[in-house]
Amino acid sequence: MDPICQGMRGPAVEDVQTRLGRLGYTISDAELAEKRFGPSTAEVVAAFKRDHNLPAGECIDLESWSELVDASYTLGDRTLYLRLPNLRGNDVRQLQEALNVLGFACGEADGYFGPHTEAALQQFQENVGLFADGMAFQDTFSYINRLRHVWEGKPAQSHTGAHTGFARAASVLEHYRIAVIGDDPIARSVASRMWNIASATTEQSGLVLCDDCAPDDVDLVLTLADGKLPEDAAPQATIVLSECENLSARLHTAYLAAKHAPARIRIELTGITRYNGTFMASDAQTLAVRVLDALCDALSA
Repeated sequence: MDPICQGMRGPAVEDVQTRLGRLGYTISDAELAEKRFGPSTAEVVAAFKRDHNLPAGECIDLESWSELVDASYTLGDRTLYLRLPNLRGNDVRQLQEALNVLGFACGEADGYFGPHTEAALQQFQENVGLFADGMAFQDTFSYINRLRHVWEGKPAQSHTGAHTGFARAASVLEHYRIAVIGDDPIARSVASRMWNIASATTEQSGLVLCDDCAPDDVDLVLTLADGKLPEDAAPQATIVLSECENLSARLHTAYLAAKHAPARIRIELTGITRYNGTFMASDAQTLAVRVLDALCDALSA
């Protein structure tokens, strides 16, 4: 492309000015009205180049134009997916920042949509009950934006090994009505132990153990299963425990993302290697403690 420089005017100049304005740079009203590349626009272009480690200058060349386009994307402007060369831009960076804070680690938020970002996006989609294809369309952006108050401007935090504590757990269990359902013998064993622990934590526990149907007046229906969701079943907010080191963050995200009450979350126990053989009562107790502790931590956030 030919450089866009001082003295020029027209649609190309207007496009540059509009994109710079979106990024917070201020250009004189007169130059904006006239779509004119004047001293104010030149000064802003020079500042943009400094801020983005580009060669100094007051013209928009091909390199600075590419950087300006990437920087001016916002989340939802385009579909994001894995391709070669990788999609790059501020919208990708925003997606990565959101995923990292919400508990779906994709590495450094570098603005490049690579395989780690795709994997994290698939986990998020599964977590909130979307079809986990690793492609960010408007349905995915809708969930990300609904959770903006949770992730925007906040650092990613590791929830690994977090423990809620008695008082905090009791407060959660007394405040929320939670139905726990076990889909199979192993899951029912874990669910029943969760109920025992909750009942021992506080006499006013709102956690109820259900066979298959949950009461209408609960805040959350948590289904435990030792098998995968059938392929012909509708997508459901799902957390695969063997792939999750930050269960509290995942539960928190899935609960806040629920569009209908009660929120419904499925936790799959499948794939935890040491439970593939003989499943002991101590194994069920360990899982029950882990899930209940993470649940209380998530709901008290």
